[in-house]
Amino acid sequence: MLSVTEAEKIILDLVKPFDSEVDSEILPLSQALNRILAEDIISAFDFPHWDNSAMDGYAFRHADLADLPELKLAIASQEIVAGANVKQVLSKGECMRIFTGGMLPDGADTVIMQEDTERVDDFLQIKAKPQRGEYVRRKGEFILAGARLVSAGIKIGAPEIGAIASASCQQVKVYRQPKIAIISTGNELVSLESSQPLQAGQIIDSNLYALSALISQAGAIAISLGAVGDDPQKLEMVIQQAIAQADLVISTGGVSVGDYDYIDRILAKLGAEVHGRSVAIKPGKPLTIANFDKVLYLGVAGNPVSAMVSFWRFIRGAIAKLNGANSIHWYPQFIQASTTEDIHSQGRRETYLWGVLTYAKGNPIFQPVPDPQSGYSSGNLISAIKTNAIAVMRVHQTYVPEGDQVLVMLI
Repeated sequence: MLSVTEAEKIILDLVKPFDSEVDSEILPLSQALNRILAEDIISAFDFPHWDNSAMDGYAFRHADLADLPELKLAIASQEIVAGANVKQVLSKGECMRIFTGGMLPDGADTVIMQEDTERVDDFLQIKAKPQRGEYVRRKGEFILAGARLVSAGIKIGAPEIGAIASASCQQVKVYRQPKIAIISTGNELVSLESSQPLQAGQIIDSNLYALSALISQAGAIAISLGAVGDDPQKLEMVIQQAIAQADLVISTGGVSVGDYDYIDRILAKLGAEVHGRSVAIKPGKPLTIANFDKVLYLGVAGNPVSAMVSFWRFIRGAIAKLNGANSIHWYPQFIQASTTEDIHSQGRRETYLWGVLTYAKGNPIFQPVPDPQSGYSSGNLISAIKTNAIAVMRVHQTYVPEGDQVLVMLI
């Protein structure tokens, strides 16, 4: 049985990231939200483009104050608003009214905000002497033309879109979205679209919908191949179909040690290289890790919470690496949080306990499911509603009392 860290390493080592030339596409910037940038964006401009004011106030030459013991400046007739091309040059001992974003006139190097001044006729009385360069945003202060504005591998969010747009870049090169095939296995599974009522012993294939949602959240495209009964020949055909059209295949169920768990036998028949069959994690112990050349195959347990925990802990990072994202996105984020209730585990496997993370005065607080003693069943999908974090109990760790710190994985 693999440890959690061993399984994580094996999976990530098997992932071959997309090639920025072969596995990319050009998109309008307006369609690039949440996509992974495939090449650096180089700034075509200095930012700011020119010296400008960070405040409503008055622009002047700071050195002039040395010759003005009364700190009084003459006010020039022109006012400067944002977008105006200023041609007037400041004379010695003169200032000019300026508004936020306005371009500094030649000769000016400092702005004083209007609250620190008093206007008397055509003169400005300075009440608090500013430092040289105060409230001035210098040309190229943020970034210089020719410098890297946004790096490849970054997930494009609203700030990145704004920065790229400001550099007059209308299109971006992004990695294509990975295609993830989902196969559900088990005679008990019925499609949600089925027109037939559920019979005794049957359940809806909820894993298909939950995993499809998680795949979409991870920036990939879910390909549903439906539920397959415990029929080795049909299952083999569907796995072959998945391998042919996907970058990564996820199957749920059929990877334990039951008489109808055929996945491992079929993978061996199809020539897959199997790297692991179980992980010391609860829930989610059954985990088949295999690969067909460039296609990664991950078989997870069929219990719905087990499938989601396996996705959050292992599969999400694999998709991020495949998709060209920076390595910081390959691994889960962990924080310490105070638990609102006692937390228990058997300590034999790394145990993942789902719940809700909130913040009180900036401090993270973890609330386990309402009834921890009975709620932590991997088949209890209802208990996972509103889950946004998972408490992690390490191997041999059996108890965290109410109010103490517990390791929490953000999801």
